[in-house]
Amino acid sequence: MAELDDIRSFIAVVEAGGFGRAAQTLGLAKSIVSRRVSRLEEELGTRLLSRTTRGVAATEAGLEFKARSERILAELEEAREAVAQRAGGVAGRLRLAMPMTFGNRHVAPLLGELAQMYPRLEIDVQASDRYVDLIGERFDAAIRIGSLKDSSLIARKIAPVHATVVGSPAYFERRGRPAIPADLNDHDCLLYSGTNDQDWVFRSGKRWITVRPPGRMHSDSGDTLLSWVVAGLGLTVLPTFIASDAIRSGAVEPILLDYPMPTRALYVVRPPGAYVPGKVRVLIDLLVERFGGTPYWDPCQMEAHQRGLRLDEPLSGQLTPVASPEHQAA
Repeated sequence: MAELDDIRSFIAVVEAGGFGRAAQTLGLAKSIVSRRVSRLEEELGTRLLSRTTRGVAATEAGLEFKARSERILAELEEAREAVAQRAGGVAGRLRLAMPMTFGNRHVAPLLGELAQMYPRLEIDVQASDRYVDLIGERFDAAIRIGSLKDSSLIARKIAPVHATVVGSPAYFERRGRPAIPADLNDHDCLLYSGTNDQDWVFRSGKRWITVRPPGRMHSDSGDTLLSWVVAGLGLTVLPTFIASDAIRSGAVEPILLDYPMPTRALYVVRPPGAYVPGKVRVLIDLLVERFGGTPYWDPCQMEAHQRGLRLDEPLSGQLTPVASPEHQAA
């Protein structure tokens, strides 16, 4: 096991480009990582790393050793999982990337359940809105919302993601309620700054219409925008997985439901390959069980149904295509 730890430390140093960053990734002291790599080089009788102006890089021998070692570690992981499955359990380390707000609100409780269901499963989660490199950063899976940029990844669609314009009762009493999307130009709008696309897109009949609302308050956090809406500072667009609790409590109200916004999707993505590790499979199964179909956080869809409208039902005829606004996945 000590030799395997040395190999893992070496691979981490190469991928991080330095001992300090590798130590941070591994959760170890820099001195421990350095000692492990030195011990590995002594045993092999050759240098695996060389220092450059940018940090640390693998030598030619190091690159070959890294490639072979990664295959060995992957086969070892498959062997461990195969034995664990025969014993009726799932074992190993699940490294997962998930978006900050959605992950903390909805995925984190499920991961706690997963840990209780499989005591030998290690769970390592990175909750961030940063778009991670699944393969380069050695994640087993990632939860993503919206369009998928890397076509080489294998994706499983879990649930639709709807967004709606929301405002507080106090704001509507003071400023009135927009009846059509164009009315937003006369209101205080709170804007998501996590994307360059500031357009709000709505469906009207068989076409899409676009509004670029005015606003003096911006944030890259959906929770911050929600708090401003509750305070009566203006209107904003939020995915229902953020706004649902506030809608149920009456703190905010969805509007313009006759003009639905583009439906996006929640995915689990994993690196390419026919083999699905057991730790990833049980994660996907649990997400499908809890989030599949009509998600529990979607009260806006229920209200829309009562008005005779299905947000996820495609219209017949040709729709004018538009790009879905990124802020719907805040």
